[in-house]
Amino acid sequence: MMLAITVPGRPAALSILLSVVLAASGCTVAVAPQGSQTQTAARPVISGTPQKAPADKNFATIVARVEPVAEQVCRATPPARNCDFRIELDRDPSKPANAYQTQLANGQPLLVVNQTLLNDLRNADEVAFVLSHEAAHHISDHIARQQSTTEAAAIAAGLAAAALGGTSSTIASAQELGAFTGSRAYSKNYELEADSLGAQIAYHAGYDPVDGVAYFSRARDPGDQFLGTHPPNGDRIRVVQQTMARLTRGQ
Repeated sequence: MMLAITVPGRPAALSILLSVVLAASGCTVAVAPQGSQTQTAARPVISGTPQKAPADKNFATIVARVEPVAEQVCRATPPARNCDFRIELDRDPSKPANAYQTQLANGQPLLVVNQTLLNDLRNADEVAFVLSHEAAHHISDHIARQQSTTEAAAIAAGLAAAALGGTSSTIASAQELGAFTGSRAYSKNYELEADSLGAQIAYHAGYDPVDGVAYFSRARDPGDQFLGTHPPNGDRIRVVQQTMARLTRGQ
């Protein structure tokens, strides 16, 4: 189904092109409905019931438990990638609460949690879930997949604009809008993938992901905004609960 989309501040022709890009690239921006399963890049290849982790909210202790599990899952997930996680705490108290995953110049995955977010997290389970979620982004190749989606959407938008007889300026604007759309088209699904795989990593590190994702019951809810980058908090909590129900069934 193609939606007619009006983009504030953009010419009507570009709004039409946005619909074309979404249809041509197969972009799905809707959050997975309740009861559905998000796709994850891997299932942890770890057997047995994990030993319960200490309850102390000590960043170094939590890193020491989560990192080896994340690296084991990473190495078991094709294709081959750098799985030597570097995990840091940004102690600058002036920054807003945040955690993110990126890669260093040598390809090493870097996970960062800042002090403001760490202060907001109430217990070790929440810290472990955040770290595991960011590790899951790397394991699932979300940076590369997002870049590919962005480039494809920009190209599709440019071709659509040219086919409609657009000027060079209109084509450039269409490519810009297409890149913006593509960069967000799968963002919500990527977050849910990372929540599901992250829950498994945290569980095998000895933490309770259901308690960990409870952070989102307090955090500001981004809602279900079109072209937003994060799904509603309720969907994130539900995905983790469903993942853990499958993982622990029969234990």
